[in-house]
Amino acid sequence: MSEIHPAFIQAPEYRPKLKVIETDELPVIDLSNDTKEVVSEIGEACKTWGFFQVINHGVPLELLSKIKKTSKEFFDLPLEEKKFVKRDEVNPLGYHDSEHTKNVRDWKEVFDFLAKDPTFVPASHEPDDTQLRTIRNQWPAHPPEFRMCARNMLERLKN
Repeated sequence: MSEIHPAFIQAPEYRPKLKVIETDELPVIDLSNDTKEVVSEIGEACKTWGFFQVINHGVPLELLSKIKKTSKEFFDLPLEEKKFVKRDEVNPLGYHDSEHTKNVRDWKEVFDFLAKDPTFVPASHEPDDTQLRTIRNQWPAHPPEFRMCARNMLERLKN
């Protein structure tokens, strides 16, 4: 086993204080419920647990399996390949592997994309600035099904 790079090591005072939580059931959010109820349940689950399971979301199991498969294929690619769609100051969408928590690098990779493409956002944080900036999704060349799986999932969630 190789050594862990110091960028990934959290100072002892910032490490989580582990505690055992005993429960019969983790939070399950039913998306077929009333919107206000769902929002309240999500808020409570995030506050109490930090995560939850979603049911009745309308995405078929076959599509979920394909999304998992193509996502794994993408994240298993060499870093040089993933960097072709790396997000930056100009484009906040795409691949990213450098998030930090309390100045320590997180042990994760992400791929951000928007449901509405293109999306228009304010060009600056200045209140008087009325200009808009266009943000577009960027998609990897490999695996070729990655973009289609994402689009199919978003279409299912809209309905």
